Amino acid sequence: MTDTTSSAVNDRPTTSAPFADAANFVPAQARPAPAYIRPGPMTWLKENLFNTWYNALFTLLAIWALANWIPALFDWFVTSALWEAAPADACREVAGACWAFVYEKWRFILFGTYPFEQQWRPGAAVTIFIGLVIISCFKPMWNKSLLVIWPVGLIVCWILLSGGIFGLDYVPNNLWGGLPITLMLAVIGCGLAFPISIALALGRRSKMPIVKAFCVGYIELIRGVPLITVLFMASVMFPLFMPEGITIDKLLRAQVAIIMFAAAYLAEVVRGGLQAIPKGQYEAADAMGLSYWQSMTFIVLPQALKITIPPQVNTFIGMFKDTSLVLIVGIFDLMFTMRVAINDLEWRAYYIEGMVFVAILYFLFCFSMSKYSQWLEHELHRGHKRT
Repeated sequence: MTDTTSSAVNDRPTTSAPFADAANFVPAQARPAPAYIRPGPMTWLKENLFNTWYNALFTLLAIWALANWIPALFDWFVTSALWEAAPADACREVAGACWAFVYEKWRFILFGTYPFEQQWRPGAAVTIFIGLVIISCFKPMWNKSLLVIWPVGLIVCWILLSGGIFGLDYVPNNLWGGLPITLMLAVIGCGLAFPISIALALGRRSKMPIVKAFCVGYIELIRGVPLITVLFMASVMFPLFMPEGITIDKLLRAQVAIIMFAAAYLAEVVRGGLQAIPKGQYEAADAMGLSYWQSMTFIVLPQALKITIPPQVNTFIGMFKDTSLVLIVGIFDLMFTMRVAINDLEWRAYYIEGMVFVAILYFLFCFSMSKYSQWLEHELHRGHKRT
């Protein structure tokens, strides 16, 4: 028995030799990574547009359509179009677009029924409004100064539009219209809806039953009806429940309706961001001894808002376009003024040009928001690879 055990022990491989070899080990020189070879145009076309027979078919159909439509559109839009100011009769002699309609009606489309000689005031208000938005987009301005700049800017815009002081003629808001109304409803609506949406998202995740039930009920109720319904209730039904002699301005009621509607949709976006935050972030905040509001303010919400930039901007773009629905309650937004402009019998045949003009304005604003969101994602280091 002893001999067997001794033999087994002696048969074990020794470990001294491998460790000795490891001490003298010299790693081989690492091979350089292979150089990245960018595929050529033909390779890219084959891999992306002609990789299957049906992709090749759709590609050829698209090329055929573009080859036939683009020259015709360019001819209608530019070559054969009437660009200078001219009467409507002159447009019947050209085969292209009649941009004389836009030249004739652009002030009405942009500013509605605002007094003609005073239209420099809504023009200045729009410039200030856009300037406030642009200033707010730059990181150096993301501080408490915005809490002063925005109220002052909005007050100046209101004074310009309304008048009645500083020698400006008073203009009631039922004469306001066009681009100032669209910007006001969209920017103020989304701006005030954003903090409300954060409160609703936190309330929906709250452990307090009453708070959670209220937030869930509000969000689901608003999201369950179209914006037209909310505007109709705010503008038509709500005044019926007010005491006699008390009235609330129609424009203010529409603004509140848009704020309520946008807040419900943004709340779900923010809640999605909160759910995407790993549980370890909450535990880390607790380990640091932070209170609930401190952890939300400094750790959780910044991450949640950062990862939800695309759906937030998507909601903003949707709300900007949905402001055109206020025409059902008689507010002259940009789309409504364009519709009224094409009701002129002399120019009615050229409504397409008016639609194109307004579509370009909407596209410029929406495209700017989209590009800014992409820049903001990159600036905040979202941590995902762009393709």
